[in-house]
Amino acid sequence: MATDTRKVVLGAALLAISTVLILGTGAIDIGIPAAAGALAALGLAAGALLVGTSEDGRPV
Repeated sequence: MATDTRKVVLGAALLAISTVLILGTGAIDIGIPAAAGALAALGLAAGALLVGTSEDGRPV
């Protein structure tokens, strides 16, 4: 099976950025606005979707 490396790289970047936004701000006790939290959650979902569909065949 071939892997689309662009999807993996973009998905991993979205996952990393969103994780840092959500967990990083919580660790240093800085509140983020609800809209930024919602965008970070969507970034996590989109990143997971891109990584999950990066190979040929049916995604899990």
